[in-house]
Amino acid sequence: MAEDPQRNFRSHYYEKVGFRGVEEKKSLEILLKDDPLDVEKLCTFAQRYPLPSMYRLLVWKVLLGILPPHYESHSTVATFRKEQYQDLLQALQVIRFVQDSTPQVWVYLRMYQLESGTLPRRPSHSLEPEDVVFIAIAEAMEEMVENDVDAYWLVKCFVNQFNNKYGDSVPHLPKSLEHYLNLEDSKLLIHLKTSLAMSKLPYDLWFMHCFAGCLPETSVQRVWDKIISGSCKILVFVALEILLTFKMKLMAMNKAENIAQFLQNVSVTHHNAALLCW
Repeated sequence: MAEDPQRNFRSHYYEKVGFRGVEEKKSLEILLKDDPLDVEKLCTFAQRYPLPSMYRLLVWKVLLGILPPHYESHSTVATFRKEQYQDLLQALQVIRFVQDSTPQVWVYLRMYQLESGTLPRRPSHSLEPEDVVFIAIAEAMEEMVENDVDAYWLVKCFVNQFNNKYGDSVPHLPKSLEHYLNLEDSKLLIHLKTSLAMSKLPYDLWFMHCFAGCLPETSVQRVWDKIISGSCKILVFVALEILLTFKMKLMAMNKAENIAQFLQNVSVTHHNAALLCW
């Protein structure tokens, strides 16, 4: 079938004036009319395009298994999720692990620990590394979602999916970053290696926290669209974009500690190139 030149011109115009997502939004709305929802098609869409903000939470819930593909079951399942949340909260209050003054992200953590059988004997018990990751994800999710019940289920299922699906891949992401950096800018890679900085880059912040607390909220959402829909490789490309964006500053630093500290504290908005190339 021949391409429609009018459609192509319209798409080009939308993108040029900043409305790149207009036709993508229409395509997603067509997918969301399916009943049951086609999870595979939703995953494909989210891999190719950023999700429109008005539909993001619905798509995330379906892809993470919080809601089923059948619309007729959404209300019943949502009520069940809320009851589970209330039961967990009440149990934690009874054993005095949470109080009214407990920060909400800590409430989510204790709920998660209670469900997974990892609740410590005392609330004062020091955090494990995976707890720190959970809290970082929860803090970012709390900024995106107004409803506490939704926030908890999204954090819980996001963390579970990430660990189960990408747990074996995450240790290899630094090597993958090194590979792509060598292709894009070998001089920068040599400098980072010479400075002994490659092993000190903030890999936990980038690859375990999934850029929570590092990128602006809208940027994190776009990164998480890709993770939730089936790929963690976007983490490598965003990390690569950060290194390339701050190349001049990094090249001026010769100490690994200074480079690591700079990247640990930097908050960038120049992620679009990485996301658009994905």
